[in-house]
Amino acid sequence: MTASTNAPLASLRIVVIARGVAAAYAARLLGTMGAEVLLVEPPQGSALRRQPPFLKDGVSALFAYLSAGFRSQVAELDTQQGRATLGALLSQADILIDDTPVAERQALGLDEAAVAQSHPDLVHVSVLPFGAHGPKAEWKGEDIQVQHASGEGYLLPNGLAVEMFPDRAPLKVHGHFGAMQGGIAAALGALSALWARPEVGGQFVDVASQDATLAVGAFAIQRLGDGSIEHRVERSFRYGGVIPCADGYVELLTLEQRQWHGLVELLGKPAWSQDPALEDSLERSRQGPMINGHIREWAAVRKVEDIVREGQALSVPLAKYYTPAEVVRDPHEKVRGLFQPVETGAGVFDMLVSPFQFDGAALELRSGPPALGEHNIAVEA
Repeated sequence: MTASTNAPLASLRIVVIARGVAAAYAARLLGTMGAEVLLVEPPQGSALRRQPPFLKDGVSALFAYLSAGFRSQVAELDTQQGRATLGALLSQADILIDDTPVAERQALGLDEAAVAQSHPDLVHVSVLPFGAHGPKAEWKGEDIQVQHASGEGYLLPNGLAVEMFPDRAPLKVHGHFGAMQGGIAAALGALSALWARPEVGGQFVDVASQDATLAVGAFAIQRLGDGSIEHRVERSFRYGGVIPCADGYVELLTLEQRQWHGLVELLGKPAWSQDPALEDSLERSRQGPMINGHIREWAAVRKVEDIVREGQALSVPLAKYYTPAEVVRDPHEKVRGLFQPVETGAGVFDMLVSPFQFDGAALELRSGPPALGEHNIAVEA
């Protein structure tokens, strides 16, 4: 595998120190765009190598995905030799992404002031659960804490799920949703600082995964400003949302008047839909439960593929919920080149390359995950 010819960051060098998902995902996003990413690991390897789920032979599927295309350098940062190695790497890098806990940074030479003094043109990105400054800077937080501290956990489950399981306790989004939001914010912060570097030099970028995840609930925050406290029981589309069908589920959302008209057409123009009052969007919201009852009754005896095909022909915004296996096999994903076969160390698997493209062409991964210390360089202290 080789780097894509349309990769816009092909000239950049990134050093990443990642104990958690956020820092690694930020580097993964930038690396997929062509940047050369070097993962600096302790002798026992990044903690991500030991995170579930596992493929065969103890290979972490999470690490394989996050580090695909990376290089690996072992450096014991609590030794003079290790810090010298890191310093040599940073002198050739454009960006450092780091999630070392704040309390440990000064001893390792990774605090904001030390890095800025030694490498004034380096973009230094810190990504931690609660940021590197402020009263929560030294707080620890797994993804469940990040999601609930951002308010997102309070709003789950909702919609159809809360109707089906009204007594279920608040949940978290599966996987590493909060940390990945932090990673996205860190990648964007790195690019923003890089854009300004010719005028201002290197900068310190402080990212909190809590803040990044908080932004996902923008509508809930907006409603809070209006005096309305949103709750998972009420957080649902007034009509539409997840609709059970005879053989699966679709997601339906009509925001525009023409989309409502298309939905009425799709439903066969039933008598209830001809009420003139339903031409008003506010009235439709007020009568949402009634409308959804009719939609679900109609969809319950119809197949997903038929609903999607006929609905999209009428410009009704709806789509099928795919299983993971269906996503990988889907012709649309194949045409866009979203997945690429990658050797993980536990076999070849189809792996998501990137959620975006450039110049209408799919990006590519350089390689699978690196072996520990596979790209070591020797540096004298």
